Amino acid sequence: MIEIGIMGGSGYTAGELIRLLIHHPKVVLRSVLSTSQTGKPFYTVHQDLFGETDMRFTDTFDKGLDVVFLCLGHGMAKQALENISQRVKVIDLSQDFRLAAQATFGGRTFIYGLPEQQRDRIKSAEAIANPGCFATAIQLALLPLARAKVLKSDIHISAITGSTGAGRGLSDSTHFSWRDNNASTYKVFTHQHLHEIRESLDRWQKFFRQEIYFVPYRGNFPRGIIATVYTNSHFSLKENKELYHDYYVSHPFVQLSDEAVHLKQVVGINKCVLHLAEQKGKLIITSVIDNLLKGASGQAVQNLNLMYAWEESCGLRLKPIGF
Repeated sequence: MIEIGIMGGSGYTAGELIRLLIHHPKVVLRSVLSTSQTGKPFYTVHQDLFGETDMRFTDTFDKGLDVVFLCLGHGMAKQALENISQRVKVIDLSQDFRLAAQATFGGRTFIYGLPEQQRDRIKSAEAIANPGCFATAIQLALLPLARAKVLKSDIHISAITGSTGAGRGLSDSTHFSWRDNNASTYKVFTHQHLHEIRESLDRWQKFFRQEIYFVPYRGNFPRGIIATVYTNSHFSLKENKELYHDYYVSHPFVQLSDEAVHLKQVVGINKCVLHLAEQKGKLIITSVIDNLLKGASGQAVQNLNLMYAWEESCGLRLKPIGF
């Protein structure tokens, strides 16, 4: 059994990661560090874990860990790595090591952990930079086109995310009174995930220089992302569907739907569902994911499975919330 530790245990992504790992058949969760919750049972913070485990947050790791997940705020991972042995594998859920220019630090080289593009590199990796949630939904909508080198025009994206995407901390735009019955845009054309999206597209289609116009929205629901992406296409809808099918046929967590997609299909599971349509010479791709699972903790466990040559869906056979 692989022994696991988590650093930064009180946030939403950590809560989902704990839930997945305590039921994973090939791992043992040994330690979850939280400076703000030390000594308290997990379920006092993550109430869905009541009755699932009696473990408590700690301020030190058990010895002999094989893998540490970092669920820390952006900018905090570098300091945390100073206290983690080089022999321990690391999966970081922040944005600190996602870009190529930031991927090497302290003797470690972080591999960008998008399995649908970098599966083989992830299998041999010692350190993983888990992708961002918006970035995951949008990249999965575009990668088949980049692989075929047919992205020839600007890309337009509108995407809305649930309130858990902003974390547990309260601000003017996250507390209930503001968020309920409300919606707003933010970081229009400047969202930080654009950088990793562009790097991923460039891995398949070198010198991709077209503009990516991304309008993110805050939604008045807790979790999930729905992204609508469109760009010019010279292929028929049938040809595009075949292109996407061929790309994702070996990837268990991306599925194509002939019907319009919605969030209840994916909330609670580590899956992306895509729908393709065509209007006025534009290919329109709708992508839905759970921002806390395929957009964060579920994808992190998917990467763990690949690193240890386990079945990719091990510990991730989950049921969506549904109706």
